[in-house]
Amino acid sequence: MSPHAPASDTATLHPVILSGGAGTRLWPMSRALYPKQFLPLADTETMVQATARRVAGPGFSEPLIVCNEEHRFLVAEQLRAAGIKPGGILLEPEGRNTAPAATVAALSVARHDPDGVVLLMPSDHVIADVAAFHAAMAVAARAARRGLLVTFGITPEHAETGYGYIRAGAPLDGVQGAHHVARFVEKPDQAAAEGYLREGGYLWNSGIFAFAAGAFLDEMTRLHPETVTAARAALEQATGDLDFLRLAAKPFAETVALSIDHAVMEHTERAAVVPVSMGWNDVGAWGALWDIGTRDTAGNVLVGDVMTDDTHDCYVRSEGPLVTVVGLSDAVVVATDDAVLVAPRDQAAKVKEIVARLNAADRPEGRLHSTVYRPWGSFRGIDLGERFQVKQIVVNPGARLSLQMHHHRAEHWIVVEGTARVTRGEESFLLHENQSTFIPLGTVHRLENPGKLPLRIIEVQSGPYLGEDDIVRLEDTYGRT
Repeated sequence: MSPHAPASDTATLHPVILSGGAGTRLWPMSRALYPKQFLPLADTETMVQATARRVAGPGFSEPLIVCNEEHRFLVAEQLRAAGIKPGGILLEPEGRNTAPAATVAALSVARHDPDGVVLLMPSDHVIADVAAFHAAMAVAARAARRGLLVTFGITPEHAETGYGYIRAGAPLDGVQGAHHVARFVEKPDQAAAEGYLREGGYLWNSGIFAFAAGAFLDEMTRLHPETVTAARAALEQATGDLDFLRLAAKPFAETVALSIDHAVMEHTERAAVVPVSMGWNDVGAWGALWDIGTRDTAGNVLVGDVMTDDTHDCYVRSEGPLVTVVGLSDAVVVATDDAVLVAPRDQAAKVKEIVARLNAADRPEGRLHSTVYRPWGSFRGIDLGERFQVKQIVVNPGARLSLQMHHHRAEHWIVVEGTARVTRGEESFLLHENQSTFIPLGTVHRLENPGKLPLRIIEVQSGPYLGEDDIVRLEDTYGRT
């Protein structure tokens, strides 16, 4: 659905999208260096693209994105591909939870619009009814302009134990559809969740907020003055890097590592909530994708090259190989080209424990896909031996790798699609399809794509050490030297 300006309110809102986290409960598709917000899990667009599109157009300023350094090029490229220009991309030196990120964002907005209303959103939520979201947004904006800190409360559909709850209080005078917050409730057990549903007036805590920048900073200053001081210093000492603004690491590390709820909302008298039913899901685990997916007559959600028999109420997804499932019920089966997950649907979230074990064992499957994305394109491992490695490298049109050299490996390049410009020592030459070259160990070199179509090469590395850290960058378009 195309976004529209928030109903009943024509003043500009300032969207801020928080794009952090590794999405470990959605492994093997979501991994630390390419997590769930960058994947098309629920639609043809990725979740960060869908989030930005909901708040693009009249009534909204260009979105401000807060992410970590490892994801900066993914954010920039995915927004570019979606035709959405960001108002800025702020890079956090480290994850400090949502309160410091919100404080930096509020300070950034307040520089040019002190009374501007910030709409703070995670990048990895699904919202099926965008019109209902915009209607709630308009109500929240009116409440925010009265100095209130507003959260969006989701009308519960069942007794869910995976979400925090909000108890709605008295209606807010003069802002129909908004309520004072009576109290916040941590994730309940099953009996308590069922009681909340019977009693009524309890809402799921969505983690989406609206507040005037100045009002939020006032409350943060009252409750955590050291964090506001540190966040302001991190922003004032920030350095530009291409299209990114890199927050200063030392002061940012002095901020309080708390969520907005724990830092502010549970302690302020300004808290308000707007109840809304908008087809919301935070896609926290594989079961959520079964909840929101289109099911066949056997209750299965099937994605990709999948064949089933005598299988019921399962989520089965293939990102490549044929996956066949026989005689299973209430299960999750997810296959990528280098890993397979099989679990009962109600226990699939425990996969995060597997990811922790993979990382503890320093296995790459915990953090990396077999296809690794870079600002210039991507590479994919094809084969690996004791003294050799084979990769497929794709270079985007007009892009180029860094000017570099290796101490421990030589490389053979074979062009299979497109045209390559090769720098090798003092030489510079073109290679076309079915042509190849050799880069001796220790030779300065660069690979470029001068064409308008993707360049695809097969690279064979040989030598005693083949790690990615054996790259000495001498010059780099993307500021990685």
